[in-house]
Amino acid sequence: MHMVIYALVEESTHDDALASGKSVFDRLVGADPHAGAVFDYHVTFDEEDTSVAGKARWGELPTAAPVDSDDGQDLLECGWEATKEEFERNLERVREALDELSDEEIMRDEDLARHAFHQVGAYDGPTIFLYNEYANGIRHREQLDRVLEESEELWIVPADVHF
Repeated sequence: MHMVIYALVEESTHDDALASGKSVFDRLVGADPHAGAVFDYHVTFDEEDTSVAGKARWGELPTAAPVDSDDGQDLLECGWEATKEEFERNLERVREALDELSDEEIMRDEDLARHAFHQVGAYDGPTIFLYNEYANGIRHREQLDRVLEESEELWIVPADVHF
């Protein structure tokens, strides 16, 4: 499956932001020897040589945008809204499992109950759409606000990832 994720990086130029974003995505696919793979691969929106990912799948997106620009705000809103929606969807599945399933059924992962529990608690992966410059998932609004407030020249870089 494919999804668009976003790296928030502090840089002074577009090219530096794109390079830093690619470093974040490299860590998330395990290209960095000190990082475990969360996704299979990534394609940023400056890449032209693919017919199944990036622009070919999602259309034109900025390769990198200052967060305080219109494009940056649009990307940030997409990333945050997707994170919230996935959290709420999985939390509802957890609530239903607790109401409807026995402990044994949950333990057996009936109706993928344990999977939903795992997704609610995830720090990265397919339920997290925003990442900081250290490839840490941004999981709640206060964490996002802190990143936004502490950075002077914050950029957002999108990438298509496969999982």
